Amino acid sequence: MGNKKSSKRICAVTAGEVNLTKYDNLDHAWRALGLAAPARRALIDAKMLEVRDLQKIKLSELTQLHGMGPKAIEILITAGASFKK
Repeated sequence: MGNKKSSKRICAVTAGEVNLTKYDNLDHAWRALGLAAPARRALIDAKMLEVRDLQKIKLSELTQLHGMGPKAIEILITAGASFKK
């Protein structure tokens, strides 16, 4: 048997290519809501630091952010988020 390379992709976070410390001081509001780390990072990267910041973005745009899954959207809506129309 040959030595084949795995076709499995390793995410940038797992590969250590993302500086996670930059999120530590910014994700408190999202962490308090119980959002998973990928969703918290997506929001911070989009300059969304508080629930009220979500008024700047359409829900359809939010769902396109890498890391924003159905559970994260559900948590945000339950927390009273409103979105740009």
